[in-house]
Amino acid sequence: MITTELVFVRHGQAQCNADGVVGGPRTCTGLTNLGYAQAEQAARRLATEHLMKPFDVVFAGPRIRLVQTGEIIAQTLQIPVHHDDRLDGPVHGDADGKPWDAVKTAANGGPHAHPDTPWAAGSDTWNGFLKRASRNLSQLIGENQGKRIVFAAHGETVITAHTLLLGIPIGSPAGFTHNHASITRWQHHRNRLGQTRWMIDRHNDTEHLSLLTPEPTP
Repeated sequence: MITTELVFVRHGQAQCNADGVVGGPRTCTGLTNLGYAQAEQAARRLATEHLMKPFDVVFAGPRIRLVQTGEIIAQTLQIPVHHDDRLDGPVHGDADGKPWDAVKTAANGGPHAHPDTPWAAGSDTWNGFLKRASRNLSQLIGENQGKRIVFAAHGETVITAHTLLLGIPIGSPAGFTHNHASITRWQHHRNRLGQTRWMIDRHNDTEHLSLLTPEPTP
């Protein structure tokens, strides 16, 4: 029996993604036209199963691209959307708004390359972000047991979910792809003996985006 279900929808393409710049809280300007279309397609796909087994709530982080994605999903499903700062992405410090290429060159790699070192003045470390995000996500899951929840999420939140629920050690070099508006699903199962475990049902599912213009490969 599935007791709790977590569906992570990565936000649609944002302008910062299209421009190749760091989209922190100061400079995120929201979704592109393609990003809106991607989020709408993800919402329509979830609406099909919502008719048979309703979702309870949508959670979205505070950055504009998450707020917009969450609102599209909530409006389509006609369920509440809650904005929660615990779903915010990494702190980028002085890198906010700068080209990712320049940030990575200056830091000798992206956030994952040196996971215990900030990638810019005032930024998180990658491992520090994962620890904080794992605590926050664990709290949210605990507060919503027994529900079907949709998260309008950063790609980093999808990685956090896998790190937390798969028990991957913080600092592992392993990673996961996560396309814009992709769907990732975790389910909490309980069997007849009362034994429980989390199981991943799908990761980075983009079938609903097949008719849209593909994004250029970075």
